[in-house]
Amino acid sequence: MSGADKSAKKQEYFAKLTGLLENYTKAFVVEVDNVGSNQLQKVRIALRGKAVILMGKNTMVRKVLRGQIQSDPALEALLPLIRGNVGFVFVKDDLAGVRSVLLREKIGAPAKAGVIAPCDVTIPAGNTGMEPSMTSFFQALNIATKINKGQIEITNNVNVITKGVKVGASESNLLQKLGIKPFQYGLVIKSVYDNGSVFSDSILDLDDEIVAKFREGVKNIAAIGLQVGYPTVASVPHSVIRGYKNLLSIAVETSYSFKQAEKVKAYLADPSAFAVAAPAASTSTAPAAKEEKKKEEPVEEEDGDMGFGLFD
Repeated sequence: MSGADKSAKKQEYFAKLTGLLENYTKAFVVEVDNVGSNQLQKVRIALRGKAVILMGKNTMVRKVLRGQIQSDPALEALLPLIRGNVGFVFVKDDLAGVRSVLLREKIGAPAKAGVIAPCDVTIPAGNTGMEPSMTSFFQALNIATKINKGQIEITNNVNVITKGVKVGASESNLLQKLGIKPFQYGLVIKSVYDNGSVFSDSILDLDDEIVAKFREGVKNIAAIGLQVGYPTVASVPHSVIRGYKNLLSIAVETSYSFKQAEKVKAYLADPSAFAVAAPAASTSTAPAAKEEKKKEEPVEEEDGDMGFGLFD
């Protein structure tokens, strides 16, 4: 490939990633170790219409991110995540649905020597179907066996590989002889990006019931903080609003004033200035309207906000 072709490919990639960063506010940062092109294509097909997968060199990704940070500072949260063999899965809406597809789309793989094991591997007790001449594989791993009907039989369940430990040549050969593919590889979610926030995908496991309980707990903390006068993250907003109402009450009753109270004082001084002209009643309904009498007096609220925001 010529230099011009490489440059064109880079520009095309920059434009594509830039467009995705501008049009999507949610994404998974995924690790793609041991994932082949065929498997990646199957995942793309499964996510068609739901998400867009984009891989690329980390140096190119960082360059695009730094260029976009000027217009969207929230993207700076993605920079520390661009480490290792990673890519993006850009999502429009349903993060949980896309995550379930990523977790489902995995394929079995043999335990290759030198690979860090992603899980524990246990060989169950029972007949292996191997001839007695193959006992050396089991002896190298100190696995107790016996010969039963001309075949090797493992007497007890045995853990041959431990998660996080490098797979040895003996373990790899034995599992291949037994036809066991103990590992499953796919796109591994490292982090979730959502509108500038970065968090673990385990957050997506929270259901509505758990969220409702959390909200109830926040309400209780806020109530306790207000009652005992102890400031908390949950109670401070309510304390600020309560303080504003107290200041507003003082300003209304005295000559003291401040910016946020001027509109309220102006309304109380001349309510008609804020009234909206009502449409003229038709002549046919005018007599009936005159004969109507008010049956109820309006109820005044004791602690209302009179239609104004906190800092209008």
